[in-house]
Amino acid sequence: MNEITETITEPIAQLKSEAQRALQERPILSVRSLISLGFALWFILSVGITVASIIIVNKIEEKLYFMESASKYIFEVQQARRFEKNYFLYRTNLDDSLKQVRLADDILENNSEKMSAVVGRQSFDGMVHHINLYEELLSKLQRLDRQRSLSASPDDVNRIEDELREHGAEMVAAAQNLLARERQSVNHMIYLSKRVPMLFLLFLLVLMIFCANFMARQIVRPLKVLMDATRRIANGDITTPIMPVRRYRDEFTELSLAMNSMMHQLAQRQGQLIKAHKLEAVGTLTAGVAHELNNPINNIMLTAAMLQEDYAEIDEAERLDMVNDLVEQAGRSQKIIRNLLEFAREREINPDLFQINDILEESFQLATNQLKLCKVKIERRLASNLDPVTGDKQQLTQVFLNLTLNAIDAMPNGGVLIVETNTSRERGFLKITFTDNGLGISEDVKPHIFDPFYTTKSQGKGTGLGLFVSLGIIRKHGGDIQVESQINQGTTFTVLLPVASTSA
Repeated sequence: MNEITETITEPIAQLKSEAQRALQERPILSVRSLISLGFALWFILSVGITVASIIIVNKIEEKLYFMESASKYIFEVQQARRFEKNYFLYRTNLDDSLKQVRLADDILENNSEKMSAVVGRQSFDGMVHHINLYEELLSKLQRLDRQRSLSASPDDVNRIEDELREHGAEMVAAAQNLLARERQSVNHMIYLSKRVPMLFLLFLLVLMIFCANFMARQIVRPLKVLMDATRRIANGDITTPIMPVRRYRDEFTELSLAMNSMMHQLAQRQGQLIKAHKLEAVGTLTAGVAHELNNPINNIMLTAAMLQEDYAEIDEAERLDMVNDLVEQAGRSQKIIRNLLEFAREREINPDLFQINDILEESFQLATNQLKLCKVKIERRLASNLDPVTGDKQQLTQVFLNLTLNAIDAMPNGGVLIVETNTSRERGFLKITFTDNGLGISEDVKPHIFDPFYTTKSQGKGTGLGLFVSLGIIRKHGGDIQVESQINQGTTFTVLLPVASTSA
């Protein structure tokens, strides 16, 4: 029996072993690591945005400071030009003009690198050239003025005045160009600083959508796989392992490994429960079979004794009748033993195509003696021309025999068991009902009748495994068992089984 059981469970065990190995061979990348990585990237992004904002603000501060210096430079140049005009009009403020030019030259020298970066080295050198020439012309004019020779050389003065105007205009134009460029740069950076938060919010929205999709794929999808697996287990499918759905291992993989191990243990326990219930049923039947065998064995002994004692006195025809009677009674005994062995035999599950009415008749034959002893009659309402079903005949016989024995136990004073077969309202299913007129099942007991080891029978007369095992077998065949009952009015068990597919 153990060798047969191992042969049956070997393909299932191999499939589960492959599933476990496939799950374990994935590289480890836990959900905690992914979440930590996501928060780390988020932190790095926030730091980057913060650093960028600080850099932009610092740049704006530097440019504002530079614009202030450029404004002072323009102011000094314009003051020098104003004092220059006063000199040619009123012969005053020449020293003040020279002083303002030197202040402007100091500003230019102190900000040479920044200004050259803004306007370019060539333009900056031009500014330096113009202010130096302007300062030289003012110094020359100052020397002429101190020598009091101004009236003696009006052409020199006019030439100096023209050159001062030319270079002064160039200085002012260059300074204004410098200020305009820097103001444009500041406006651009202010514009950029206003757009950075908007771009950050847009990027944040995209990141949130990505994270939501990522979390859905990393968490919701594995949860759905596990939920589907729990539904399969609840429906009795404990042979289909959870296969890997991703290329790496995480916490859900560990849970899948645990659930596969649990299903393997459940399959082993279910096999043990089926064996235990079958042994119980065999024990119950043995007493009935012994009583059933007693009649043909007694007939064989009586006929053989008569044949032995009166062999010489009886004629040939009577001898032949007695031998035929011995053969008939032996065949009856053999049929009883064969039915019992067929029910008790462990064999490989090999689904067959058969008529449900034939299976019911075989179940009734196994329970014949119990039906007689308990004075229970079976009223058959078996529809003809039903579609065949596909399944394990031995297991379905066990289910129908168990329902029959339960009905007998529910009618201790005898009664009628109505067994009916018909097509179900649910398309593609057959309906088999077992209706007794016995004690019934109370409402508080009904929710527990399919629980393992739950029984209402007296101690020593039931293990509470019959209906539990029967429900497991029927669900394994793709069907279900339903129950309706009322106290002292009887109980109806309805078995639904799918019909065999007719597609090619």
